[in-house]
Amino acid sequence: MRIIIPMAGMGKRMRPHTLTVPKPLIPIAGKPIVQRLVEDIAKVCEEPIEEVAFIIGHFGSKVEQDLKRIAEAVGAKGSIYYQEEALGTAHAILCAQASLEGKVVVAFADTLFKADFKLDTNADGTIWVQRVEDPRPFGVIKLNEQNEITDFVEKPEHFVSDLAIIGIYYFRDGEYLRSELQYLLDNNIKDKGEFQLTNALENMKNKGTTFIPAVISEWLDCGNKNATVYTNQRYLEYIKDEEGLVASSAKLENAVIIPPVYIGENARITNSVVGPHVSIGNNTSVYNSVVSNSIVQEDTSVKNGNVANSMLGNFVVYEGRQSDLSLGDFNTLTE
Repeated sequence: MRIIIPMAGMGKRMRPHTLTVPKPLIPIAGKPIVQRLVEDIAKVCEEPIEEVAFIIGHFGSKVEQDLKRIAEAVGAKGSIYYQEEALGTAHAILCAQASLEGKVVVAFADTLFKADFKLDTNADGTIWVQRVEDPRPFGVIKLNEQNEITDFVEKPEHFVSDLAIIGIYYFRDGEYLRSELQYLLDNNIKDKGEFQLTNALENMKNKGTTFIPAVISEWLDCGNKNATVYTNQRYLEYIKDEEGLVASSAKLENAVIIPPVYIGENARITNSVVGPHVSIGNNTSVYNSVVSNSIVQEDTSVKNGNVANSMLGNFVVYEGRQSDLSLGDFNTLTE
């Protein structure tokens, strides 16, 4: 089994946090979004993961090494491919064409999920979906009585289905997927100016490929600051019974911790209340403050603050305000 993860986007909706780090490496409950994604896909696959291929922009050697370590943590080889130009989802996946062989999961890196199923690897293809109240903003699938996908409909104006495509797909034959993606590029077949995976899926279906749905129990978006803070909240609820969420090296002095929280290595919490639903990064200090429902990344200082529903980046110095915050790396905000 191989996992293909397109993640070359600039993450404009997550600025200022994505000015210094790609969005998929922003931490959720102490681990990068993309690491959570890889681990959760591995859990639903019955087969070992041989390779994780990351399709990125030019993020630098440190990011590339971090991504390879994420692959190695699930026993897989990590591969790096580059997308030089944003030409659509089909083009992005095809940038990893050397890894499109055998059984393949394609997962776009701004989505996390909770699933209670094991992937049926005998199926031709599987589209992961979530029931939604209002399907109009999403791509949706339509099913027949045999629970097979008959149609892919993008942002339907009238009700077609409430099963929204979340951006994770399984293909039993990676080479076949590769040839269908290449067909779109060779024939300049675009939708709204870009090469789209949906067009390849439609062509494959018309040639007899049977796609089935895999319905997840919760879909978590990491597209912007508020969504990411909420995802951190939900993820902490998923893992609240795991050991080690508060690092043994963390220093808690006159601190009230309201779980679930994640507190990283060598963090220091002094005269403060932290939680619920807070992630504190390594080497971060919180002094004389209240922090709730927030992500505070590494090497940051929070002093005399009341922080809620917020994201603070790395190497931030924040003091003495009550706010709903979104501060990128290396910012200083004092009163």
